[in-house]
Amino acid sequence: MKIKSIKAYHVVQPFVDGPYRMSKGRVADCFDAVIVAITSDSGVTGWGEMAPLGNFYSAAFPAGTRAGVPEIAPHLIGHDPRGLAGIGRLMDTVFKGHPYIKAALDMACWDLAARAADVPLVTMLGGRESETAELYRVVTHGTVDQMAALAKRIVAEGCRRVQVKVGGNVGDDIERVTAVASAMPKGTVIFCDANAGWTPYQARQFADATRGIDYTSEQPCTTIEENMSVRRMLDKPMVLDESVTSLQEMLEIHRRGAADGLTLKISRLGGVTQTRLIRDVAVDLGFMITVEDTGGAEIDTAAMAHLSLSTPEERRLHAIAFHEWVTVRTASNKPPVTGSRMGIPDGPGLGIDVVPDLLGKPFFEIG
Repeated sequence: MKIKSIKAYHVVQPFVDGPYRMSKGRVADCFDAVIVAITSDSGVTGWGEMAPLGNFYSAAFPAGTRAGVPEIAPHLIGHDPRGLAGIGRLMDTVFKGHPYIKAALDMACWDLAARAADVPLVTMLGGRESETAELYRVVTHGTVDQMAALAKRIVAEGCRRVQVKVGGNVGDDIERVTAVASAMPKGTVIFCDANAGWTPYQARQFADATRGIDYTSEQPCTTIEENMSVRRMLDKPMVLDESVTSLQEMLEIHRRGAADGLTLKISRLGGVTQTRLIRDVAVDLGFMITVEDTGGAEIDTAAMAHLSLSTPEERRLHAIAFHEWVTVRTASNKPPVTGSRMGIPDGPGLGIDVVPDLLGKPFFEIG
């Protein structure tokens, strides 16, 4: 089997609930996605998606992805898409760095390989550990009243796991989290995610003032060393997200004892190949794991669901249903969500049926 053709589409995905707000005034109105279709000489097509959250969230940014895919794609023509490790090495050889650009191409190869084998992707990722994964919802940055109201709405809709965006003015964040915690029933799982928005000084201020609230601290500061300095005085679990950029960084986090859990972003790591590798090693090292991404619709969410459900349930934190965040559709089916849990679609590969007509005209095509 050989790769015969590659197409890439640019799909803007506006948010259902309006702007997504994070600390330091960072705001996004949509996921700005690149969707890739890789077709083999046997007629099987695999799909991949990469959708940055604006230009500010990480090194991944929309225009960079659109520029990079046409640089890499021609080198993949004629290669066996099932040789996933080799595809990864080839992309790293012809295009240095920028793993986010490679993520959609890697994902499409995994989907194609699983479809060609007529098995769901979860089977190739280690096997299905459970039928569904527990979902969390996000309480985005806003006023105290806005965040408390959103928290109440999320709970009323049946979700019992929330991520509260912090990382701004510490005094305001203390007030926000206190109000959100008071608005939710006892037993609601709370993650306070600063998106690396604090200095260690600010993070310690927040931790000291909120000792009476049950939550997990997520990426309070930028570097592993800064987060480690906060962890030394913290009496709560810590999860790192932005710090997990490679296998080497994950191993450094483990060596330092800098976190209890990790959030793995598919695009940040360069695709399904590296995410699976880091996930498996991290599980063996004892970390709790969340597998998600920087954004996307049905394609990317399906990949997240397959990686989540092939993670041992006792090591899995939760998942997120990004396809429910956006107003556009890219497929005729989607990862099924029932209540506060998400499964995977039936069928080989990612299990979804992408509708090319919903994607518009490709901005790049070869083969």
